[in-house]
Amino acid sequence: MQTHHYEIVVDAPPADVWEVFWYWGPDRPQPKLATIERLLPGDETGRGLVRHCTFRVPKWLGTGGRGESWEWVTEATPHEGWHYEAIGKPPFSSASGTITLTDLGDGRTRVHFEERYEAANPLVRRFLEKRVHEFLSSDNDVFFNHVTNGLAWHRERKARAASAQT
Repeated sequence: MQTHHYEIVVDAPPADVWEVFWYWGPDRPQPKLATIERLLPGDETGRGLVRHCTFRVPKWLGTGGRGESWEWVTEATPHEGWHYEAIGKPPFSSASGTITLTDLGDGRTRVHFEERYEAANPLVRRFLEKRVHEFLSSDNDVFFNHVTNGLAWHRERKARAASAQT
């Protein structure tokens, strides 16, 4: 089993950061490295959300560099964080992750991401799991860009909506 932690601090309150991840309007931008399709919306907090994701994987896995996962949110507290469980391929694997939003005051939020990943096949687990997980975790700078770009996009969206009302 592989474990990965990643943490960033952004200049925005937790409610704004939450919106980057949980806004599902038809105009929402898609991340460049992945696609996310919501299959089930979950309850009013997001718990029960089911989504299908595609993302980059090493090309030597034989899928042209494309992986897939199906994720479901098992716990969610708006503006504080959520936990998900997932299955994915290639290689066939399971993962669980938690994203926590901590209000640091002064309009700043710490975003902490933790994920555990395990290949299903014992041979793949022994010989490839670490390499695959390191590849998947190498896009952390893109995660930071996604959050900061998402915050800017939502600020612009709200400004457009406010000017349309006047």
